[in-house]
Amino acid sequence: MSRREVLIGLLAVGSTAALAGCSGRSPAPAVGGFPQPPAPSGPVAQEVALTAGPVDVDLGGRVARTWAYNGKVPGEPIRATVGDRVRIAVRNELPAPTSVHWHGLAIPNSMDGVPGVTTPAIDPNTEFTYDFVVPDAGTHWFHPHTGLQLDTGLYAPFIVTAREEPGAYDHDWIVVLDDWTDGVGRSPEQILADLQAAGGQRDAGGMNMGSGMGGMDHGGMMSGGGGDVDYPLYLINGRTPQDPQVLRGRPGDRVRLRVINSSADTIFRVAVADHTLRITHTDGYPVVPVESTVLRLGMGERYDVLLDLGDGAFAVYAEPEGKSGAARAIIRTSATSAAPLLGQRPPELNDDAMPITSLTVAPGAALPPRAADSVQPVALAGGMGPYVWTINGRTYENTSPLTIKQGQAGRLQIGNHTMMAHPLHLHGHTFQIGAAGGTGVRKDTVLVDPMSRITVDFVADNPGAWMVHCHNAYHAEAGMMTRLEYTT
Repeated sequence: MSRREVLIGLLAVGSTAALAGCSGRSPAPAVGGFPQPPAPSGPVAQEVALTAGPVDVDLGGRVARTWAYNGKVPGEPIRATVGDRVRIAVRNELPAPTSVHWHGLAIPNSMDGVPGVTTPAIDPNTEFTYDFVVPDAGTHWFHPHTGLQLDTGLYAPFIVTAREEPGAYDHDWIVVLDDWTDGVGRSPEQILADLQAAGGQRDAGGMNMGSGMGGMDHGGMMSGGGGDVDYPLYLINGRTPQDPQVLRGRPGDRVRLRVINSSADTIFRVAVADHTLRITHTDGYPVVPVESTVLRLGMGERYDVLLDLGDGAFAVYAEPEGKSGAARAIIRTSATSAAPLLGQRPPELNDDAMPITSLTVAPGAALPPRAADSVQPVALAGGMGPYVWTINGRTYENTSPLTIKQGQAGRLQIGNHTMMAHPLHLHGHTFQIGAAGGTGVRKDTVLVDPMSRITVDFVADNPGAWMVHCHNAYHAEAGMMTRLEYTT
């Protein structure tokens, strides 16, 4: 078996009936047979053919064998408009089953792309067609929900515009951040095996891998706040710092910059040299615009910002928190200006990032004010030794799901009991930070800092079984996942 075949299903559920890979078949019912809305019947606005397969990519002169969508890293963006019906035919030319999860889109449960929970796995040499109506404007993305496939080149943006898009700008640029090992360093599966083997032991430098504090061992594994893995490369739009993408404009142009953290294990701090960023959206939802020089994104999070371009050449610089190295791109508005030097760190990165709790939801974007009918804890725990991560004291295979009834207002009291930050992602819904109807922002992924607590409210308006998990791929694989299940 290949190194990826041994991890066929990240999210297989023992109580679920066997789900076969299919070619044009209807999706299998979700866990528990939750009622699903009828399949879309209106005209199809967009047909997309997506092939997941092996590819060689050039990473600054280093050729890496990886997996990608339609042969590109990142995959080509899918762009749609709210209300569009899209049909996306996914063909699997990988040597292992795969899936596609539409991160940030609250679509029907049967289309969510989680094998064993919502949608059949796509077996090798078969196809599955995702068919749904696009519900939410904003910057979203898609990736597998199978094993550690997220830590390959299988990811791409999914950009949804409103019928009447507010705001005016000259350019709409996407910046996709990634940490990279596949084909140039250890495989994701070997990294996980090394993390599990090192749990509770001392590394060659005498560091206690079970401490949960920051540091790096000699094998490239981290122990603590910035993540667990020190990557060989960090990328922006599939390009290395030595071979950066150049984004071209004119002085005075206004840019909408959509920043997506698609990484598996890295929190990024992002700045544009000599520019101020005006934050307008987080996870696709509008906020009251506020200026900041730095963004801080956990895995799976997205931010939209506006910036007015200066005259010259400027680095878009993404610094991995608690790790060495960086990713960068170049914005160029002058043909004669010298490019920023490699490793020239923008001083803006010395500033503090805007805390998520300091942002205010835009008028009309808050949930309706409502007292919570269901209040449930989400306790994040675990550590490096042994390498086990839990929600409410249980790993996923032993989880006791969160439950809610359709139509109820839910509240999750998230507590991080570890010395690492965890980006918690809820499938199929968005939530509001703090009380529904309050001033907190709408999101689907929130970075919960070490030893901190945060409360989020949501509305149970999308029945099914939905994943709730840390978006650190290694923490999820090591158990930090549960489900939110609708009950009668």
